[in-house]
Amino acid sequence: MQTEDGENKGRRRRSGRASGKGQSRVRTWWKKPVSFTGVSARIVMSMLAGLQILSFLSVVANPAKVWILAIFGLLFLPLFVINLLLFLWALKRRSRSFIIPLAALLPSVFFIGGYFQMPSSGRPVEPVEGDETVKVVSYNVGRFLQAHGRDFPEGRRACADSISRFLMGQDADIICLQEFYTTDIGRVRQYLSGWLKGYRAEYYFYRSRYGYYGNVTFSRMRARDKGVIHFDNSANLAIYTDYKAGGESFRVYNCHFESYNISMTGLLRSIRRRDGGMLRETETKVRRGLAQRPRQVNQVLNHIAGSPVAAFVCGDFNDTPMSYTYYRLSKGRGDTFRKAGEWFGATFSFLWPLLRIDYVLYPDNFRALSHRTPHKPYSDHYPVVTEISLAVPEDGND
Repeated sequence: MQTEDGENKGRRRRSGRASGKGQSRVRTWWKKPVSFTGVSARIVMSMLAGLQILSFLSVVANPAKVWILAIFGLLFLPLFVINLLLFLWALKRRSRSFIIPLAALLPSVFFIGGYFQMPSSGRPVEPVEGDETVKVVSYNVGRFLQAHGRDFPEGRRACADSISRFLMGQDADIICLQEFYTTDIGRVRQYLSGWLKGYRAEYYFYRSRYGYYGNVTFSRMRARDKGVIHFDNSANLAIYTDYKAGGESFRVYNCHFESYNISMTGLLRSIRRRDGGMLRETETKVRRGLAQRPRQVNQVLNHIAGSPVAAFVCGDFNDTPMSYTYYRLSKGRGDTFRKAGEWFGATFSFLWPLLRIDYVLYPDNFRALSHRTPHKPYSDHYPVVTEISLAVPEDGND
């Protein structure tokens, strides 16, 4: 009996040691020794997570006062991708450092929808029978300068004609164009009526050394009111037109906010050549654009506050969804991409899919049905094509 008791005790001791060993393995699964490489990785991860968190502040910080935060906002999407890769890398290595990128990624859930939307079986949404809808296109045509590319060797006229054919094929009710170019201001109304047959045109052009350019709003409906908002010390502007459809009256703001006026080719060339003068000039232009856009947004918002009807805000904002510009203009309005878009919403061909800078924002008592950004080679921007129901949603929400 003593021998059996001794054997039982031995088995219990061995079982206890084995159990402790298993628990030790569980406890140390996330507690691998930290090497020098691991410490370095944590430092890099912390820095990138910090930059991601700074990008969140770009939506509330006025860039006219704190311009550097707007730069972090521009970097939101690449920072998001890098932090996501670091998170997956840390998980694969079973490292507790996964917490660092995770802390930066969690708030991004509220912002990433401005850049990317998962496909859904419910998109596009079919209009309810009897609903009045309007189809809206917003497009920066870039003064038809894509004519200098291989797609349009015949020149600006060929580029303009291609855009005209594309727009006629969209069968839109309202078309907002920015950076429209013409050389003959005296015959511009006649030219515009022939350029898009069946549409009425409201426009405002500035004169440059080489011709006239500005914003044009085309519609099959008659404008009940119209006007222009001039931006101080800028060739950019906004025009507005009032329409009525299906018993609903609304105003459409066709906006082109301040750009950076930077040649990306010239910038890359100056970096390769280490041209300090060009880089300083680029910094000045960036800071000027960042400072001017908030003032221009204020002018538009002040005008909207005095509007007797609900307002659409369309056009080239020259700012991403992680910006003070977008945050202020989208407040109280729906974003057609967020509500009805799929995959990437970027509208600027350079560095696609990082830059979404063209928008159609609509009154929040309407409902977005569809959103597309056809990748056409006619401009450095892609057009935004949307359809919107003027019927109030049954639950009061879009």
